[in-house]
Amino acid sequence: MKYTEQKHREYTETENNNTPEKRFSTGAVSATVWRNSGVGKNGPVEFRTVSFQRSYKDKDDKWQHTSSLRLHDIPKATLVLNKAFEFLVMKESQGQTEEEVV
Repeated sequence: MKYTEQKHREYTETENNNTPEKRFSTGAVSATVWRNSGVGKNGPVEFRTVSFQRSYKDKDDKWQHTSSLRLHDIPKATLVLNKAFEFLVMKESQGQTEEEVV
């Protein structure tokens, strides 16, 4: 089946709702797993990405976000990124088998 631009538009309009699939956080540090879609050589493809941020309040008491870490943020960052990685690996393995892999 040949993949056409029309099929891409139809697929994008119905399938491409880029909302977070899962969020892991501890304190002000979080990692968010996103479900994405795109177009490969053979048509639509699905892939996941992870975004990372630390939240803080600025001098005007407004919430801001950054990817920069302070020393005490590093263990929290490690934790949420490991959880995101675990989630992605388990999702991938569920696509290959129904049996839970540990």
